[in-house]
Amino acid sequence: RGELRLYKNFFQPVMKLKEKIRDKGKVHRKYDIPKTPYQRIIESEKIPEENKKELRELYQRLNPAELKRKIDEKIHLLFKTYEEKNRGRQALPSKKQTPRRVRFYMTQQQPIGLGR
Repeated sequence: RGELRLYKNFFQPVMKLKEKIRDKGKVHRKYDIPKTPYQRIIESEKIPEENKKELRELYQRLNPAELKRKIDEKIHLLFKTYEEKNRGRQALPSKKQTPRRVRFYMTQQQPIGLGR
């Protein structure tokens, strides 16, 4: 339970935006070194040492490959359940498709030449 949360917080690095500069209509972004949320907490001085110790112990018990397998199993089960529920029916798109406007020139056949 909570495998995705553990996997993302302990093993998925995130690039934090350090600064964003606008120069003549163009935006320049500078990012910090990619680190996991776990690494950022351990480096932080605002977090008490007791909490860091608990997090270190939890980190030592985690296996990223096992977490990933459990996440994939749950995704597969979810997809399988979805397929069973919608067996025989066409899957509907999540968003309504907006009708396209047809212009007059779209209905006219374009002459096809042989390139002479």
